[in-house]
Amino acid sequence: MGFLSFLFPPSVAPEEAHEAIRRREAFVLDVREPAEWRAGRIGGSRNVPLGRLREAAGELDPARSYVTVCRSGARSRGAAARLRRSGLDVVNLRGGMLGWARAGLPLDPRKGRVL
Repeated sequence: MGFLSFLFPPSVAPEEAHEAIRRREAFVLDVREPAEWRAGRIGGSRNVPLGRLREAAGELDPARSYVTVCRSGARSRGAAARLRRSGLDVVNLRGGMLGWARAGLPLDPRKGRVL
């Protein structure tokens, strides 16, 4: 892991993330607030609001790969950088949930929406 990846974590396109999630190669950490997450999320994602990230980081399995997500990708980019500094394998979802929805990928609940 290079120094710059701690400041600017790698990102993944929505379609690539969808495939990794489908294959169970990555797990989604949604750092939005609970109301945003309930309105529309990636199926199987775990809601870890940004304010709880430090506390939740200790609960994450270092053997797994993670994708962080928020509405636009800005909050989750910072979250990914922090988690990478603690030694976890994390990438950020490029474009956030807005990018996911624009790509026509599924939301949970099925008629959910991105807040």
